[in-house]
Amino acid sequence: MPPSRKPAGRSAKVRSFSANDEDMAMLEAVAGYHGFTRSATLVGLVRREFWRLFPAGTAGIRPAQGARVKS
Repeated sequence: MPPSRKPAGRSAKVRSFSANDEDMAMLEAVAGYHGFTRSATLVGLVRREFWRLFPAGTAGIRPAQGARVKS
């Protein structure tokens, strides 16, 4: 089976952030509960919040083709 490839422009980049020890402990607990990495947990939370706030997307970020969009 050939390795899957992400669409152009969708490759992950290394990022960094600041958090205190308590915030990191909370992130690790949530990630562990769901069985995700800390990175995947953060990305999932940000995506969920983004689409909750902007269900039709923004000028630079449009919903995926075929996505159900609530007005």
